[in-house]
Amino acid sequence: MTSEEKDADTTLEPQFKQENGEVYRNPTEVQMSQIVLPCHANHCWELSVGQLLKWMDSTACLSAERHAGCSCVTASVDDIHFEHTIGVGQVVNIIAKVNRAFTSSMEVGILVTCEDLYTDRQWKVCHAFATYVSRRTEAGKVQLKQVIPHTQVEQMEYSLAAERRRMRLIHAEIITDLLSSSTAQLGECQEYEDAVPADKTRVESVELVLPPHANHQVSTFGGQIMAWMENVATIAASRFCNAHPTLRTIDMFHFRGPSHIGDRLVLKAIVNNAFKHSMEVGVCAEAYQGGEPLRHINSAFMTFEVLDSDRKPRTLPHLRPEPVDGKRRYKEAIARKKIRLDRKYIISCKQTEVPLSVPWDPSNQIYLSYNNVSALKLMDTRNNWVLTSEKNKVRLYTLEENHTLCVKVEIYVGVPAEQAFHLLSDLRRRKEWDRHYEECEVINQVDEDDTLYRVVTPSVTKGGKGKDFILLASRRKPCDFRDPYLIALRSVTLPNHPPTEDFSRGEVLCAGFTIWEESSAVTKVSPMSNSAAWLTAACSTSANTSPLFFVSVNLLQPGHARSPPLHLHRCGWPLLQLLQHFFCLQPVPGSQQRQPGCSATLCVLI
Repeated sequence: MTSEEKDADTTLEPQFKQENGEVYRNPTEVQMSQIVLPCHANHCWELSVGQLLKWMDSTACLSAERHAGCSCVTASVDDIHFEHTIGVGQVVNIIAKVNRAFTSSMEVGILVTCEDLYTDRQWKVCHAFATYVSRRTEAGKVQLKQVIPHTQVEQMEYSLAAERRRMRLIHAEIITDLLSSSTAQLGECQEYEDAVPADKTRVESVELVLPPHANHQVSTFGGQIMAWMENVATIAASRFCNAHPTLRTIDMFHFRGPSHIGDRLVLKAIVNNAFKHSMEVGVCAEAYQGGEPLRHINSAFMTFEVLDSDRKPRTLPHLRPEPVDGKRRYKEAIARKKIRLDRKYIISCKQTEVPLSVPWDPSNQIYLSYNNVSALKLMDTRNNWVLTSEKNKVRLYTLEENHTLCVKVEIYVGVPAEQAFHLLSDLRRRKEWDRHYEECEVINQVDEDDTLYRVVTPSVTKGGKGKDFILLASRRKPCDFRDPYLIALRSVTLPNHPPTEDFSRGEVLCAGFTIWEESSAVTKVSPMSNSAAWLTAACSTSANTSPLFFVSVNLLQPGHARSPPLHLHRCGWPLLQLLQHFFCLQPVPGSQQRQPGCSATLCVLI
């Protein structure tokens, strides 16, 4: 098995969970398995993407209706990246389950895998998230019941669903802002003698919605509309390259309105722009019945490649856009490509592949913020934390795997959760209780939830340089009682704040606070950090050498040769006790000497 296949296999997590000796299955989960027959295939004897989209929509819709208890319709489908193709004779396995329900909409996670019956191999094809809306009944609007997560995976998806919804709602704004602020970056349309005119790629088709295309509510299946859109987009791409293209990605499908039996669907497609190895095709679906005007049903942007005999992307010709609207679409395609690359670079990479500091600019803010928050939520929802030490009702948990040490502390304070959230989310107040924050300035108040800070900390060695950090602080209020208040920190790079000779530039991959409301007057504060890169740098024989660190823990104890357990200890003025004092929970105790036997101190970066 190749390393790629092993990576894919890690996503095929069993859907049946063993908890307390009983088999658990998500009540909203729906599974579909289909063998690919010649009637499902394209000219290359591979499963048609349009057919796959219909199966995905049907499975997800059944899951949504199982949870809602009523008919549901597709509102949108997040961007889809097709990692592999599926051949005739192979089996498509689709698993869909509701991750989270909001007031009238719900997010359904869809995982598509392929199974080869002859070699007993499975691999991931794509992973998508769809939004479904419950239809009104005779009694009025349906109030969706809440999803209760039971497993670690369900808790993680439940928590991240709110962040994904956040991205969906402002997707159009990101495109608009990028076009208005980065016109110079997008460049002008260049003229090439051998360029293919965009008008040559224009395709228009009309489909009549018949009963087999509609559900029991006589509305056209969302998957059927997506399949028709994929068909005309493929024709447009083929006209451009005079070859058989392969669909790689689909930007978000957004259903603007329904269509019904008897409607005529007008489907239009055109190549918007061509890059070295890929092209973007824009598709629009409109509906009408009789002499009524056209209704805009859906729009999407699909990226195609042309593969050579070695299955490598082939170089594509240039495109000559049409005047006015064609040039607008040409530039918008460049902006969307930048956004796709940002998403792939920031969100799609595994945590081990993401660099510590990612360049920040307004166009990738939402994705950096999502990655910042999701990394902390993912760390918090892990179920293999080990309680290492407990002292004075303060608990220390550790999680060690893949050469990474994660540390989480639980401390209870006697203030309301919202007050704790506001006190901790402004890093400028950190100096009031953490002496390792020498300076903290706001570089850019991006919006209400995201702020860029520059933090300066003292040197870890006598006479050495201090450190400075450029941090993106993302804060989130809970959507409901199952969400915590959250403050996430990670390093970013800014062109106007490069490293200087006066300071060593420090980096933070994932750190922050989760704040849980235990009662109206008691709050659980959990600082945590992924301290992967700090095991060597943070060890010191001094108790007071922890720049930008939150809690000191004992690393080496007598009798331990390797990988000793970590324990809370009191040395100098422990930051945990200073934090308690900050919340007026208890007075700050006097300075105490280090306990005997502590040969080193590991300080966890926050």
